[in-house]
Amino acid sequence: MRKILHADCDCFYAAVEMRDQPALREVPLAVGGSAERRGVVATCNYPARAFGVRSAMPTAKALRLCPELVVLPPDFARYRAVSEQIQTLFTELTPLIEPLSLDEAYLDVSEVERFRGSATWMARWLKEQTLARTGITLSVGVAPSKFLAKIASDWDKPDGLTVITPADVDGFLRTLSVAKLHGVGPATTAKLETLGIHTCDDLRQRSLAELLERFGKFGRHLYQLARGIDEREVKITRERKSVSVETTFDHDLPDLAACRQALMPLFDKLQQRLARHDHPPSDKRFVKVRFDDFSLTSMESMGTASDPHGFQHLLEQAWQRGARPVRLLGVGVRLVPEDAQRQLTLFDEG
Repeated sequence: MRKILHADCDCFYAAVEMRDQPALREVPLAVGGSAERRGVVATCNYPARAFGVRSAMPTAKALRLCPELVVLPPDFARYRAVSEQIQTLFTELTPLIEPLSLDEAYLDVSEVERFRGSATWMARWLKEQTLARTGITLSVGVAPSKFLAKIASDWDKPDGLTVITPADVDGFLRTLSVAKLHGVGPATTAKLETLGIHTCDDLRQRSLAELLERFGKFGRHLYQLARGIDEREVKITRERKSVSVETTFDHDLPDLAACRQALMPLFDKLQQRLARHDHPPSDKRFVKVRFDDFSLTSMESMGTASDPHGFQHLLEQAWQRGARPVRLLGVGVRLVPEDAQRQLTLFDEG
């Protein structure tokens, strides 16, 4: 039986700011872009959350909910330095680490013999050492699988430690909301609830055939998770699947002509990023458009990443879906792994 930890820093960016400026600890605090520049909240502390402020919320809305909110611009260099300290601490416990972002990671401690092999004791040590060395609190979930460990780390935030033993899995899952399952978003949750499926126990009452019929391939995923089946391993290296650039504009782009003009600087920046990337891009490119009503659309097609006309054509198609002012544009390409690239080359030669 595997022993997986999911370690997640509590409101990480805000936590670093509160550590460095103790006067901010008791006041509502957000890290993100300014309201004047149409920024969004990257993260916020728990006093701010009490007012309904959340990550990814427009800063202007956050300030309406909490006029006393202190908004600080992000300092990613400082956050990365703290993250590196924490990641180094993880390596003292196990080499099997899968970072998910600056502030969270999976650790496979199945073969670790320290602490008499107790994953619970390992989690306590991680929490204590992270706080002592960096001043940042860590919430940790302990479970036999990745998806349960992630749920557990969020169960008792902030500064939480939740353990789901193999013997606990069945009972824990029976009452668990389907909204907590890996990959289940608001739309799938709503569809499940219209079918009378609210908990994993409800989900278990449905056959695999029915779930496949209603949800396609994702039905098998639902069937397995409701029974605690998650065989995903902790991946030491994560393969990058795309390279992209995007920008949110200070003022909405009023029409397609303005969008075309704004696209070229993004295209140039994308070419610079691709030049620094080790893997060759595939022949699939994409454009992302967020309109002033926050609706989002994207278009992708086959074609070389170095052709600006291809991106312009995608932009025109994407813009026609909303035909309204635009607040964000993005461009990018999908990446092909090196072995897949070799296979494509061999196929082309044959």
